[in-house]
Order: sequence, then structure tokens, then C-alpha cells
Amino acid sequence: MTKVTLPTKLPTERAFLVGFELPDEQRLVSIQDSLEELKLLSLTAGLVVVGETSQRLKRLNPKTLLGSGKIEEIKTLVKETVADIVLFDDELSPRHQRELERFFGDEVRVVDRSALILDIFAQHANTREGSLQVELAQYEYRLPRLTRAWTHLARQAGGGGGRAGSVGGVGLRGPGETQLEVDRRDIGRRIAHLREQLEKVRAHRGRYRARRKRAAIPTVALVGYTNAGKSTLLNRLSNANVLVADKLFATLDPTTRRVELPEGREVLFTDTVGFIQKLPTTLVAAFQATLEEIAEADLLLHIVDITHPNAKAQALAVRATLDEIEVIDIPMVTALNKIDLLPDPTSSLDRVDEFERAVPISALTGEGIPTLLSSIEFELYQSMSQVKVLLPYKAGRLISLFHEQGRIDEIQHNENAVMIEGRIPTRLASHYTDYQI
Repeated sequence: MTKVTLPTKLPTERAFLVGFELPDEQRLVSIQDSLEELKLLSLTAGLVVVGETSQRLKRLNPKTLLGSGKIEEIKTLVKETVADIVLFDDELSPRHQRELERFFGDEVRVVDRSALILDIFAQHANTREGSLQVELAQYEYRLPRLTRAWTHLARQAGGGGGRAGSVGGVGLRGPGETQLEVDRRDIGRRIAHLREQLEKVRAHRGRYRARRKRAAIPTVALVGYTNAGKSTLLNRLSNANVLVADKLFATLDPTTRRVELPEGREVLFTDTVGFIQKLPTTLVAAFQATLEEIAEADLLLHIVDITHPNAKAQALAVRATLDEIEVIDIPMVTALNKIDLLPDPTSSLDRVDEFERAVPISALTGEGIPTLLSSIEFELYQSMSQVKVLLPYKAGRLISLFHEQGRIDEIQHNENAVMIEGRIPTRLASHYTDYQI
């Protein structure tokens, strides 16, 4: 299927979208829905979409990715629409990137979904931590794809949309070095520096989380597909004044706010970066410091846009990312958001069983929020797991925590350890995994 929009005037950045599908490919959404999401990403990045096309393939062409006839068709359409970017819906291998750049020539840039997402993150990274994380992901993505055409490099995180002239201000070359070799070596140094800086950020966050744990205040991490309404919900719960916008990846940096639950207990809610299908692996790795906020949470609050036609697929994409960062075992409550936009809000009750511990809500109007907070309170303080552990006396904090938060059925003091059998809040059960008997 091919769509074309002929220009009336020439904007600076015009994108032609390309999708493809393999016969045995496991897809969360249809190729057309995926292209529709790519269009939203393009608009978020400030591009004008002038056309799109897709192809179902028997196999990938090792040189040009798509069939030669399709590639020629795209080249013709790009010329007709005066597009200056060909944007692919999947991540391109370095070889395909190079071959396609040669085919389309110097006048047209070849960009894939991963590069586009990285560019959006670069636009929206407003803190030093966010800028470091995005810049690292950009360089790690570019390094294997580096050619002379890439020496201009695209937008840097926090760079206000400017274009960098050369990597890190390259100076004199050594004997016999090409510009490409200089760029590669300089990028390698920059990556090492960024990792070092992010390790300091990670250590700082670790100390901050340790203080929170000593204060015995549980943490709830808000997770969800981008634009599901996490920031709106945090604002509703805590008057956090977090940026809310009807676009993808409106906020990147985690925001933590204190919220009082129905029975007077306090909890910390942390808003985190939104997920999306085909999230670049370099981005997941670079955002480790931020994603650790999720890993250290006592409970995950999964926000789902129940009005989206692919709500279930989006939820599965979030679960896949949570599985990738190994936090899938943390207890979860699901908020089925935006019920105010449904013709019949009560119809959301028919879908509750599709999701884990689901509560229909509207973060915008507040409908369902009291029920949601009660569900969170139940999971944090009343949902219990039966355990039998042998705790050495040096693990005094865990022994005290069991006395304070758990229900002890039997306790035996031995020479070097204490055996405790009883129930502990499910959110704390993982702390005792290494001591279970």
C-alpha cells in the first residue's frame, strides 16, 4: 500500500516512510499500525511526512533490504514528493544503511526508527543525566555505522537542535590516519567518558534510594507506553506540575513525589520514561541509571491507554521491556487510563480481566483514583507472601524489617542465625530470596 502527498511548498525536513514485514515475523501490531506510530514519532521529531509505503518480503535482500523493484519505486516517489529523508520503520543493519545511502545518493538521508527515537530523546533531554544517557546511546548507535557521510553527526542531546561539525572537536590526525579512523577513535574516547559520568550518576541515585529505603517509605514506579498518561496521573496524585503534552516522549527524566494513601500511609511515586515497541537496545542500556528506579521499586503501576486500538499490544511491549531489564517479578497494579474518552466509560470494566490487577481510571478527571489508591495500598501493605528464611545476625536490617512489616508464625534463634517462618508483604519478598529455606 502506497500513499503520496505532493508538496505545495518545500519545508526543511520531509520524510517518506517505509515499512516491511517478513512472513515468520512475530509482530505486536500490524505493519500499518506500526507505520502510523512511526508517523506520530516523525511529527514529534518535527518532520513533515509526505508519503509512505510497505512491502511484505519472503526474505531480506542482503544488499538493499527490500526488493530491487520496490527500492526503485521508493526512489521515484522520494523524487516526486521532494522528500529529503527516507525513514525505515525498523532498525537497519550497518551494511543496509551504507548500501541504501549509496543508492539514494547524497541528496537524501536514510534514517531508521532507532535513530529517529534517539533524535526525539535528544530534543527532550533537559537535565544533565538525561543528556548524558541520550548522548551515549547516540554514539553507541552510530559507531558501527560510521562513514564519511556520518561525520556531520545528528542532533546531540541538549544541543537545541544544532548540528555538530565533527566528533568532539577533532584536531590533528596522526600519520596515515583517515578522517574516519580519527572519528572512530574520538567517539570511543567520548563513549568511555560518558560511561564514567553515568556511573557517577548511578552511584548518586543509589545513595538517594538507600536513604529512601532507610526511611521505610515504599516506592511505586509508574511505567507504561509513551503517551499513556503517566505524567498526567502523577500530577493528579501529587500536584507535581510535570510537563503534560499530547505527543510521544514528552518527559524523559524521572520525577519523584510523595503521595498519601487512603489510610494515611505515605508512598513515593516515580514517573519514568515511556516505553515503545522496537525501543533501541542502545537506549535501554544507556538509561540504566533511570531504569534502576524501576528495578528498586516496591510496586509497579502500569498505565495503559485503554482507548488506544492497540492497548493490549502496547501493554505487551511494556511487559517485554520490563522483562528485558529483569523486573517482571515486582508486584504490579494496572491503571486503565482515559476512560473519560470512551463513549461508555463502564465498558472498560469488560476489559479488566485482560490486565494484571486492573482499575479503570481517568487521570484527567480523577474518576477511579480513590479505587486505584486503595488497590495500591492493598498490594503494598496487605498482600502477603509465605516465606521461611534463615537470616544471619549480620542481616539485622532484614530481621528488623520482618518484625516491623511481617507476620511471624514461628521464630528460632540459633548460634549464628535466626530462622523465621511467616508472612511478609509481597513487595518485600524479593529481599529474602537469598535466605529462603
